[in-house]
Amino acid sequence: MRRLRASDIAQFMYCQRAWWYAREGQPSANDSWLRAGEHWHIRHGRDVMMVGCLRVLGYVLLIASIVAAAALLTTRFLG
Repeated sequence: MRRLRASDIAQFMYCQRAWWYAREGQPSANDSWLRAGEHWHIRHGRDVMMVGCLRVLGYVLLIASIVAAAALLTTRFLG
């Protein structure tokens, strides 16, 4: 029994013939394009992950600066 994946369904919906060729093990005529697309998606995924990490870092630094400013103002006025 072969496992059915979401990518199989997507490929079938896009082009039934391409899905059948892939299922039969026929090589794709667009291997270079497929590899380029795979590399692009990997790079894009890394970029998205980096942006998420930088956003969290930005929030941490913002909160730290607010706490530091509050501490500074408290010590100046209460003294």
